[in-house]
Amino acid sequence: MRVPRDLSGADLRKALRVLGYEETRQTGSHVRMTTRMRGEHHVTVPDHKALPAGTIRGILRDVARHSGCTMEEIVSRLLA
Repeated sequence: MRVPRDLSGADLRKALRVLGYEETRQTGSHVRMTTRMRGEHHVTVPDHKALPAGTIRGILRDVARHSGCTMEEIVSRLLA
């Protein structure tokens, strides 16, 4: 499954909330999101209007590693 290319930072943060992440702090235009499921894990999401595909892919890959599933499973959960 392809990584979406038209996500903003707000869209990605909203999608990550579905997976149990919550906003814990913001420094400038970067928002740190944290989950305590399966241990504590943090990702930083830029609060930009359009995120580069590589940035989205990197964040989702990190989330997938922490969740113990594939990136395709994460993308399908977020788009469902």
